Amino acid sequence: MPTIAEFAWIAWLVLMAVFLVIEMLTLDFTFLMLGIGGLAGLASDLFGAPIWLQVIIAAIVSVLLIFLLRPPLLRRLRRGEDAAQTNVPALIGLTGQVVDTVTDTTGLVKLANGETWTARVVSAAPLGPGQTVRVLRIDGATAYVHKLEEQS
Repeated sequence: MPTIAEFAWIAWLVLMAVFLVIEMLTLDFTFLMLGIGGLAGLASDLFGAPIWLQVIIAAIVSVLLIFLLRPPLLRRLRRGEDAAQTNVPALIGLTGQVVDTVTDTTGLVKLANGETWTARVVSAAPLGPGQTVRVLRIDGATAYVHKLEEQS
């Protein structure tokens, strides 16, 4: 009767395939390192190591790769990222013009990027059409603004 140890190589192959598929979906290098650890477990199986030693070797190789190889790979991968802010963070600090009177419950502003947003005033005083404002924060689809003092 065959034992589990005789077919451990199949388990290592399946485990590596699963880790590589997950890595393709996440692109975080964690499961790639686990897959390479599985390759080390497979190699130790092919050299005749007992199953407990195969698991220990795979775990040690995986942990070493996660802590030693993964961080420099992530830095290299993210080295060319665009530093420009997008979406909501790009709107914070943007100036605009009041289109419809902005109070603490209603209003519209047209931002410098051309978008029109519902707005609420941060201070108690309402802002009339044509006044220049700056976005302090965004909450959902509402820009919270304050009056920008005119430069003389």
